[in-house]
Amino acid sequence: YFMMIKKHLLYLAFVILVFTSCENEKKSEHQVLHNNQVGRLVNKMGDIMLHDVTNPPLAARFFSYTFLAGYEILSQNDSSLTKLAGKLNKYPALSKPDSITGYDYQVAAYLAMIETASKMQPTGANLKGLRDAFVDSCLAKGCTQETVDNSQRYASAISREMLKYAKTDGYNKISNFPRYSPIEKEGYWFPTPPAFLGAVEPYFNTIRSFSLDSSNEFKPVPPAPFSTDKKSAFYAQMQTNYHEGKPFPADSLLIAAYWDCNPFALQDGGHLQVGLKKISPGAHWLGITGIACGKAGKSFTETVAIHTMVAISLMDGFLACWDEKYRSNRIRPETAIRKYLDTDWKPLLQTPPFPEYPSGHSTISAAAATVLTHYLGENFAYTDTVEVKFGLPTRNFTSFMQAADEAGISRLYGGIHFIDAITNGRTQGIQVAEKVLKRVGD
Repeated sequence: YFMMIKKHLLYLAFVILVFTSCENEKKSEHQVLHNNQVGRLVNKMGDIMLHDVTNPPLAARFFSYTFLAGYEILSQNDSSLTKLAGKLNKYPALSKPDSITGYDYQVAAYLAMIETASKMQPTGANLKGLRDAFVDSCLAKGCTQETVDNSQRYASAISREMLKYAKTDGYNKISNFPRYSPIEKEGYWFPTPPAFLGAVEPYFNTIRSFSLDSSNEFKPVPPAPFSTDKKSAFYAQMQTNYHEGKPFPADSLLIAAYWDCNPFALQDGGHLQVGLKKISPGAHWLGITGIACGKAGKSFTETVAIHTMVAISLMDGFLACWDEKYRSNRIRPETAIRKYLDTDWKPLLQTPPFPEYPSGHSTISAAAATVLTHYLGENFAYTDTVEVKFGLPTRNFTSFMQAADEAGISRLYGGIHFIDAITNGRTQGIQVAEKVLKRVGD
């Protein structure tokens, strides 16, 4: 009798051992997805944005919902991640689809991100190559076709819900607003050369944010009021921009070019204007996020989570910034200097087609840097290689905020922002990011 009990106990122990081994093997399978997969998606989305000439706020919107789709699946299967229902504005309470089994949730998360991006971006169908390559790599690493198919079904179910959530943010209603007309008065923004493009996203502040109570929750202090009085604060700022190159450091031109990120830049060739391919500022910061996650050795899940928080901070940062831009509606340095100081003056960078105050680069760079510092630390040194594909050298930074401050001051060096737009934009960006982190509670 005791021998029979002993045999049963040994058999039970064996079953437990095999089960534990299988569970560990199952968990290890998830490590097949390396964190660099996320960077590949960001790069491909960025390439599509270059083709589509996606404006910076809209680019952040695309990135946000894309990463939220992946994050949602990961959070449904990994208890270490915060569930976002009840944390973000109007975020739906989603559950795993009971009818779908036999999937790999990390594969599903990546496929959900690809599907969401492909449906949101105008030429998102170009993501098919990335999806096919990803599926081939999964199969090559031992994932069965059945697992891929079930993972795709899971991905599609969540992507559909995320697209529904995106549709309710109000962006699709913007086209119903009247065409924006610049105010033709002294001190107000007006389109600038060479293309004199119309205002970009003048109604962006009407859409739903992820974390803000309202679009003007972090309304910055008013800008220096326009004045032609030579003793005024505005005139002093105008003089600073006019004397570009003299009080600035020797590498100011390189810094200005490195952080240009203006998808509306044009090269004037007489009878022909050619669009210059430049990354959006949000895509640049998500590129930095991928570099940092790679250096920190973050897992695929951690990398998606950090990208998600950076993306929604970018989105809310743009919303808060654009809310102020079209309220203060301040004149750009190029317009002011050419009218009041020197008719032949040109800034180092082309002026983007929207009002000056505050600096969008300062706002969203400070927001992204605040989130990255929260997850990766204050003194995280890294090499930024994002702009290498655009013919610019790498840059080394000792912290994310150092990079954010350089991105901000680059707009002064480039001659397209006044200094108070930069300093107050930085403050706004930090406030937005802190609100996102507080809402998520991570």
